[in-house]
Amino acid sequence: MAEILPIKAFRYHEKYKNQMEELTSPLFDVVSTKQREALYANPINSIHLSVPQGSQPAQRAKQLMDKWKREKVLVQDLEPGIYVYYQYFRMPGQEGETCRKGFIAQIKAYDWEENVVLRHENTIAKSVNDRVELLKHTKFQSSATHGLYEDDAHTLESYMDQAITNPLYDIEDYQGVREVLAVIRDKETICEFVKLLSEKQVILADGHHRYEGAIAFRKEMMASNPSHTGDEAYNFHMMYLTNASDKNLKILPTHRVFTGIDLSSKELLEKIEAYFIIRQLNDVDEIEELILHKKWAFGLMMGEEAYKIRLKPECIQELPTSIPAVLHDVDLIVLHYYLIEKVLGIPMAKQRFSDEINYERNLRKCLAKVVSKEASFAVITKDIAMRQVLEVCKSGHTMPQKSTYFYPKTLSGLLFASIEEDEFKFSYDMFKK
Repeated sequence: MAEILPIKAFRYHEKYKNQMEELTSPLFDVVSTKQREALYANPINSIHLSVPQGSQPAQRAKQLMDKWKREKVLVQDLEPGIYVYYQYFRMPGQEGETCRKGFIAQIKAYDWEENVVLRHENTIAKSVNDRVELLKHTKFQSSATHGLYEDDAHTLESYMDQAITNPLYDIEDYQGVREVLAVIRDKETICEFVKLLSEKQVILADGHHRYEGAIAFRKEMMASNPSHTGDEAYNFHMMYLTNASDKNLKILPTHRVFTGIDLSSKELLEKIEAYFIIRQLNDVDEIEELILHKKWAFGLMMGEEAYKIRLKPECIQELPTSIPAVLHDVDLIVLHYYLIEKVLGIPMAKQRFSDEINYERNLRKCLAKVVSKEASFAVITKDIAMRQVLEVCKSGHTMPQKSTYFYPKTLSGLLFASIEEDEFKFSYDMFKK
């Protein structure tokens, strides 16, 4: 199954250790415009490598990366390690603190057809192309994707708990999450991690675009290398791995915001009524609570009005046979087929290319965009259960893009992984039992 290796990581020079809160950056899709401006204002913030700006962003990132290496802003560890990564957080209304435990390693960038790394949602084509271009130029990874493995015995947790008592970094991030990173370099312990994952499939939780970029890059390099062995640096991809059996995994919803829809509120409601039961709400604050426990239920924001819409039960029989039974209970499938395809006329196959569909995780921001007429309307969704994510992945099917939001997001810049051959190479066979 999954082949993982420890990482011979690049990290910020030790002299920057006390500045790590200013040098790390959140993933681009969870940060506000003002936060981005502040991050870009710091000339050595990791965002300049993870999401470079300018007319030729990939080339610019390459130049900057080379400069940072020369000036020892970034330095490479002499030996590879498994990087233990714990995130401590509280959800609204939660009294106790939650800790999500995981580790960062290199994993082979398996193609989907190899059935080792499984996906659960579709991607947005342009975002994949951007990731491929960046990887081609830099051969450098500044943010780990997030993968899940299943281990009811929690075999690795004791090793991680021990390592985290001696952290490399212990910082607070942009969302108030405590981020702690440690490293395991002991050969025998690393072998336990490698062995366990060699018996597992991995479910991609977050970072589908970056991972697809790694697949595309690997394929391109394989095709141009007649001596390909599978052990070259370009085969590998940096991933944060957590145990799907851990009760502390949190999945939050991602709402849909629509722009450029040429329908009046009256026309839209009339079209929706063909498939959904509509109930107008007195207060937008009622939306999340009223849809929470209802199957196939969503919130609808138009202007300053709010509605609860719920699929008419008899309509579920109209789902095409191309949508398998395992997806019929997934709310977002219902939303993307009945509302986006049938009502708005955007076919399922074309939705990931559509500029009319945008994604927002904050309900208040959805409301502000609708009231200001920046958006035509918004649809409020609810979270998906881990059980459904696992079922869909194992079925070989996928959900619509941006179906899950695993909270908290990982940070960019805590460490970097190079897939430049001279920087990657090491006697990795010593970690394989």
